[in-house]
Parts: sequence; structure tokens; C-alpha cells
Amino acid sequence: MARLLIIGSLEGELGAAARVAIARGAKLGHAEGVSAGLERLRGEGADLALVDLRHDVVWLVQALAAERIACPVVACGRAEDADAAVRAIEGGARDFLPLPPDADLIIAMLEAAGATREADAPLARDPAMTTLMARAATLARAEASVLLTGESGTGKEVMARHLHALSKRARGPFVALNCAALPETLLESELFGHEKGAFSGAVATRKGKFEQAEGGTLLLDEIGEMDPRLQAKILRVIQEREVDRLGGGAPLKVDVRIIAATHRDLAAEVAAGRFREDLYFRLNVVALRIPPLRERPADILPLAEHFSARYAQVNGLPPRPLAPLARHLLLAHPWPGNVRELENAIHRAVLLAEGPEIGPEAIELARPAAPAPMPAAAGPHAAPAAEAPSGTKVSALVGRKVEEVERELILETLSHCLGNRTRAAEILGISIRTLRNKLGEYRSAGIAVPPAPGQAPLQIAI
Repeated sequence: MARLLIIGSLEGELGAAARVAIARGAKLGHAEGVSAGLERLRGEGADLALVDLRHDVVWLVQALAAERIACPVVACGRAEDADAAVRAIEGGARDFLPLPPDADLIIAMLEAAGATREADAPLARDPAMTTLMARAATLARAEASVLLTGESGTGKEVMARHLHALSKRARGPFVALNCAALPETLLESELFGHEKGAFSGAVATRKGKFEQAEGGTLLLDEIGEMDPRLQAKILRVIQEREVDRLGGGAPLKVDVRIIAATHRDLAAEVAAGRFREDLYFRLNVVALRIPPLRERPADILPLAEHFSARYAQVNGLPPRPLAPLARHLLLAHPWPGNVRELENAIHRAVLLAEGPEIGPEAIELARPAAPAPMPAAAGPHAAPAAEAPSGTKVSALVGRKVEEVERELILETLSHCLGNRTRAAEILGISIRTLRNKLGEYRSAGIAVPPAPGQAPLQIAI
């Protein structure tokens, strides 16, 4: 269950935001002021903090940065609070949420922070997935570590939450951490916590993710991106069942089940010397590979109908069935972005559709990559290989600079993901830090960058 901290009074419009988040399966925490909110973040952590602009948002952001606490902060206020909102954004707040809250905007912010997840079991109709779900149900009640593999967007975190819900630890917390989203120093503090005085700015003791997940499950997402030095510390935690806080004098016992997830081939990473072999074997006690959507075609339409119903409800729109041509279009697409791409496509279609059905004109799909040509048979009478469409030929790129092509790819992917930086980075196969650096370069050059979810309303209000 995702963790949301609201700082401010719940009696007003922030209470409505809380109800939307709870409806999406979030676990709500509350503090009346920023000092009390900081104390909760030190001890319990959160995936996202919504802070009323009547409180000192900038102070909280600076305090979190000084104590190496990675929690996105969203400032909340009315349109007439635009000046205060600008100060909060310039001071480091992730976003601005106009009040009264818009349900779709709240969900977009939660998704961008990785703080909203499906509470239900992964949807499975295709035999490839029903077989996997049966195996997952068998393994869920074990205590062994689980390694989830699969392409980006296949639903590894959804599966991890499902394993937790079926386990003996279901009453305990489920804590997730994206290892690719944070720099090494911040990731270390997030994982292991720190003692007061451990570094400049550590003014109080803070629990790390391992302690926050006590009695429950810890998901280490994108573990293949983790620095080797931290890999060694993770190995020790698994072996000894204890953690050392930064600056701590004695280890602390922890009771946590670890689920690791990656889109990389960890065996290949081990062979290349980028991932520790001993940690790989510790994590890979049980492995579950989640198939890409193109390998589970019988799931495409049930998932599309599920997302259609959900986003119609979220946006206050009437539910509409998928027209036959729209269904055909969905089945014919290869879905390189997997379930995540399908969800985004259906969300857009729900908003764009007119009339009693969702027609093909409302479904906007990314152009699929051209399939690799089949090898031509040897011999003088072999048929020539089919020529790829000119728009997909590498020769069409000749004469252009690499940075120009890279920029177009990054910006097109970001637009496809509705401005969601985390999802775009996963699809592109780069770290979120690299993506942010690239976007900063583009802005400096005067190039328009798709806004993150929730930014457009701020620009309108100013």
C-alpha cells in the first residue's frame, strides 16, 4: 500500500485530496505542521508529501535534502496563491496542486512519484500469465527472496505487491524503493538510515527502508542499477539479517523479506563484472519472469477494458465499450512499452473519445519499431528481403547529428508518457538523473520540454 503524508488541516480541501488518494489504495499519514511532518518522515517515511502552502514548504524541502530523505514534496493551495507556489517550486518542491483538488491531477502526481499502485492482483487471462500466477501463489507464502525479471512496463511492482498480499507478512508494511532513481549517497541513507550527527545536516536519527519494512516486504526495484559498494552492504543485510545505520555504533536486527526486480539480464551483468555474483545467487532463490504483453495477447483486451473503466470513473465520464475496430487496433499493436504503454493509450482514449464507444480514432499509438528482416536464403535465386518503410530506415538518419536524434527520441518518449519522467527513463533505458540532466540542457537551449504531470495547471495559474 502506497504511503501519502498530508501536512496541513484535513478539514478543508486537503481532506478531499486525501479521499482521492485513499480511493486509489494509498495509506494516509497526517501532520498538522512541517516540523511534525519531518518527524514522521524520519521514522516512517512516505512516497509523497502534500503540504499546504500556509506552511513553510521551502523549509521542509531544505530539511529533507540536508537529512538525505528522498520524499517528493507537492505544494498545495488555491489559484490566488500563485506567488507562494512559485516560491515553493523555486525552493525545490516537486509540483503544485491547485485546490480544490482535481482527481486526475492527484493520480498523475502519485504516479509520477511512484506512489500509486494497483491494489488488486495482476490481471491474467492468457495462459502465459495464469501459469505464472499459479506459481506465484505457491511461492508467496515462503520466506525466500524472489527475483522478478521482465521488460520495463510489464508489471513487476504489481506482482511484488501481489506476492506480499498473499504472504504471511501481508499485515506488515510493503515498502518499495527504486534503486535507479537516487544517487549513491542518497540511496545509502534511504536504505539503511542514519544516526544523529552521521553527516552534516543529520540533526536527528532517521530509519531507513529496511527498518520501515520491519515485519513486511521490501521491494528493491531496478537493483541492477545499484553501485557495487551498496551491493556488498545489501548482501550483508541478507546474510546477517541486520543493518548498520550511517554513523551507527551497533547493528540493528531486521525481519524483512526482500523482493528484487530488474529489467536487466543479471546473469549477463555478473559475467560483465557489473553485478556481484554472490548477491545474485542470494536474490535468485526463486525467479519469476513476467512476460511482455506481446507474449500474452489474451490479456490485451481485458486490460484495456479494465483501464477504460477505471479512467472513466476517475475523470467522471460515462463508461464506454471499445468499438470492434479499436479492439482490432489494440490486438495488432506490438506494445513495446508493455502494460504501461497500454494503460497510457487507454487513458488518452477515454479522454479523447466521443460518442457511445471508444473508436480507433481516439487511440493514439507510438509507431512500432520495424521488425528485423528475415535472413535471405542463400543462392542466386533467393528472394530479396522486404524493404522496410523509408521512415524506419537507418539511412534516413544519415547526415543528422547524434545529439539531434537523441533529443527527438527523448522528447517523443516523454510526450508518449504524458510527461512522466520516471516512466520515460525506464522506456529509454537510462537513469532518471540522466534524463533530468538532458531535459535541463534542452531547456537551457530554449527547447520546449513536455511538462511533468501537474505542471501545466501551475503555468496557467501564474
